[in-house]
Amino acid sequence: MKTENNCIELNTLKNKLKSKNEIVIIDVRSNEEYNEKHIPNAINIPLDKLENEAKTFDKNKFYVTACGKGGSRSAAGAEKLRQMKFKALWLGGGTFGWFY
Repeated sequence: MKTENNCIELNTLKNKLKSKNEIVIIDVRSNEEYNEKHIPNAINIPLDKLENEAKTFDKNKFYVTACGKGGSRSAAGAEKLRQMKFKALWLGGGTFGWFY
């Protein structure tokens, strides 16, 4: 499920979620932003806490990071996870794109 720029597009992710349950969506925004609106079933781990929390993650799962619009925070989160040897992409369009 790798892409050229380590990004997965919304439609691709939605299709993959229908058939795979080993995908985990991580919302890397603040708790306040997450509480306003988030992708269904996404877990909230702010970017500054991601590295520490990831120590308990399952290496067999695939991780998709999301922020508001999809870009700097989610890309940074996915890169951090890849450096820790996890399979991870960031969500193009982000949380806002999911709903609009």
